[in-house]
Amino acid sequence: MLDAAMMRKLGCILFVFGLLMLSGCATTVPPRNTQSICQVFDQYPGWYHDALAAQKRWGTPVNVLMAFVQRESDFRGKARPDRPHFLFIPLPRRSSAYGYAQAQDPVWKEYRKENSGWFKSRKNMNNSLDFLGWYTDRIHRELGISKWDPRGLYLAYHEGIGGYRSGEWKHDAHLLQTADVVDNLARNYGAQLKQCR
Repeated sequence: MLDAAMMRKLGCILFVFGLLMLSGCATTVPPRNTQSICQVFDQYPGWYHDALAAQKRWGTPVNVLMAFVQRESDFRGKARPDRPHFLFIPLPRRSSAYGYAQAQDPVWKEYRKENSGWFKSRKNMNNSLDFLGWYTDRIHRELGISKWDPRGLYLAYHEGIGGYRSGEWKHDAHLLQTADVVDNLARNYGAQLKQCR
């Protein structure tokens, strides 16, 4: 039979385990106004520190990183591409993209390997922003695109470095329009950041 001290210890262990299980199920609600970076950071101040840390480490500006996250996932940590259907049967997703940055499995594995991050998660904003910083730094080194050029970086991010080199994106009107949207958002975020408290 367990004594009172052992019962208290067991109770504490079960309580902590329960809290950990609940926190694993919690999801972050997207910001109320994703067009205002000040309001995004007011709602989630930790994200500002995460973005600033990624900027300091990799050199890609906060406004560019956050514009990518807005475009890729609309600030939803568990975002995935839609699953196509044949009649009523769900088919496999066309892409392994997942999380805030919509990082695909192969490049995410490469990032984790290079950055000692086996426990990193695509649904964690800090990890996603660091990934974006790492990948945009790689784009800059391999393609020469400035880290202050949101449009060029987004085209290379979306197509991958090899896809960007192929130049096929130049004939994709929808992608070019999307890159313009990201560029405008990044520039708006940059102007807004100067006004944030």
